[in-house]
Amino acid sequence: MTTQDAKTRIENLRQEINRHNHNYYVLNSPEISDYDFDHLLKELEALEREFPEYDDPLSPTHRVGSDLTKGFDHVVHARPMMSLSNSYSISEVDEWFDRVKKALEGESFSVVGELKFDGTSISLTYRHGRLIRAVTRGDGTQGDDVTANVKTIRSIPLQLLPGDWPEEFEIRGEILMPWEVFEKLNAERAYNEEPLFANPRNAASGTLKMQDPRIVASRHLDARFYYLLSDDLPSDSHYENMEAARRWGFKVSKHMQLLHSLEEVDAFVTRWDEERRQLPVATDGLVFKVDSLRQQLNLGFTAKSPRWAIAYKFNPERACTRLRFVSFETGRMGIVTPVANLEPVLLSGTIVKRASLHNDDIIRELDIHQADWLYVEKGGEIIPKITGVDVEQRSPDASPVVFVKDCPECGTPLERIYGEAAWCCPNHYGCRPQLTGKIEHFCARRMMNIDGIGEETAELLFDSGMVERIADIYDLTADRLSTLDRIGRKSAEKIMAGIEASKSVPFERVVYALSIPNVGETTAKRLAMAVKSMDAMQAMSVEALTAIQDIGPVIGKCIYDFLRDPVNVDNISRLRAAGVQMALSADKMAPAGDSLAGKTIVISGTFSHHSRDEYKALIERHGGKNAGSISKKTSFVLAGENMGPAKYEKCRALGVRLVNEDEFLAMLTEDAK
Repeated sequence: MTTQDAKTRIENLRQEINRHNHNYYVLNSPEISDYDFDHLLKELEALEREFPEYDDPLSPTHRVGSDLTKGFDHVVHARPMMSLSNSYSISEVDEWFDRVKKALEGESFSVVGELKFDGTSISLTYRHGRLIRAVTRGDGTQGDDVTANVKTIRSIPLQLLPGDWPEEFEIRGEILMPWEVFEKLNAERAYNEEPLFANPRNAASGTLKMQDPRIVASRHLDARFYYLLSDDLPSDSHYENMEAARRWGFKVSKHMQLLHSLEEVDAFVTRWDEERRQLPVATDGLVFKVDSLRQQLNLGFTAKSPRWAIAYKFNPERACTRLRFVSFETGRMGIVTPVANLEPVLLSGTIVKRASLHNDDIIRELDIHQADWLYVEKGGEIIPKITGVDVEQRSPDASPVVFVKDCPECGTPLERIYGEAAWCCPNHYGCRPQLTGKIEHFCARRMMNIDGIGEETAELLFDSGMVERIADIYDLTADRLSTLDRIGRKSAEKIMAGIEASKSVPFERVVYALSIPNVGETTAKRLAMAVKSMDAMQAMSVEALTAIQDIGPVIGKCIYDFLRDPVNVDNISRLRAAGVQMALSADKMAPAGDSLAGKTIVISGTFSHHSRDEYKALIERHGGKNAGSISKKTSFVLAGENMGPAKYEKCRALGVRLVNEDEFLAMLTEDAK
């Protein structure tokens, strides 16, 4: 390689690695596997060693990937959280073992073998047996303070069990999302036509960075801990320290094992290459650590990782199978998704027959042709993913797979969604899967909760002509339902009872049930709390809608257009006539008092008792006014945990009072007397 070729390749690698780092740590949407990423990084490291004149202090080889997020306070780690060097073969682990042996100059040593859990790294600090801080790995030097969210994870002790724990110590581990929880979460997101999480790691990372701890609690995160740090540890043995941590109440893997020879290390790798598939949480490898802390200290660190530890990464499970055909499927909101239908192949213990190709860009990027042999991976990902094409097996006359131009269901020409890779069928009120999908969505448990109307029944009702629009549901009778196949009298009466009960469903759930484009459950609740009634929402301009928190111009325009479409105007009118709630309930609307009359209040941070939107509603109901920014006119700031440092400094500069959650709620009790 010439010097100029090396310079070009180094620059290209840096750009590519930085892009992948951004996708992974900021967007939680990785495009390549960890294995492929590590090989890119290793290639760059090798080139920088060979051509040191092109070294750059800002090269990605000189940093630890960062997950720092705006909106959380940043905390400097007392001890840096370094990454481990990776290996992908037993021979590389053996080489590490030999380097340790040589560095210790023949002194006997033991190694602790551990599972490498695939989650998001966390550092917890305890003082006097109580949790005082939880910080993410961040860039290794500093991380985000996520204490409020970590407190919701039930497997993490807030108060330790009695024991010989140090007065102050740090324990490190991984925040995880169990497979079962991950599958349920992705099923809900798929139903709402939201982007799916690629794997439990990304789901756990995204959840831990949410601003509402109550949502974090609902996701049922878990944790495993693997390293203890303190100036006063119980033992010189890492293994014994983790066993002590287990006694104090921490969730330490029962599969941690003390290994005394290279043969035992190799056997540990061989065993877990197979048995890892039976675990309830995701793993992506193994970790080996020298057991003695004294020996760890003597072995020391390189610039980026400890010499006394190494990670062995499992290779992702991969298979090559033939593409039978690509089908194109239209969803509830009109998005057309290409799906690769494959010759069945066994992967990670399950038979894979289908894998989403997501959009037109992916098909063209992979350059998929008819009857191609495709590489399918699962690895740490529960959802099968097409990662490449074996072009050597391609037939010379194979033609490229071309994205359809018309809706596969109704034949309407597709439209490209501005700024996105998706194609959409604009025939929202005449395309069968869109209509049946909206009926099913309207009746689902978290919307109108009409028991008995699922996917099959929604399609049956539509095909029979009984329900073509959601308002038609309220014209049904038990007698009419009983005439349909698979619906007996008892089932019909059950459905009718659910329809009647749905008339009491709160307005915020009605808004979600309407299938307004880009309005999910959380946005629907915020929208309903802000507008208070359907009449008010229908009268609002795009600008007025956009002024509502978290509703930007795109969503505001979607809401505005939806509420002016004649089909939706008629639907809403008929729903109102049927008795469906079209305004917030009286208790949510009625003024509760005047204890905050004349006060302008800014809300900042996260809270335990109520959400930010609920506090905004409380402020208005008690006579106060909400403001988005701090000024001399601000009466006080309702300050929760993780209040931004900029707002705190502005309060101090302007002399604005900070009121915590309990103090604020105490103010409101005056109105209740």
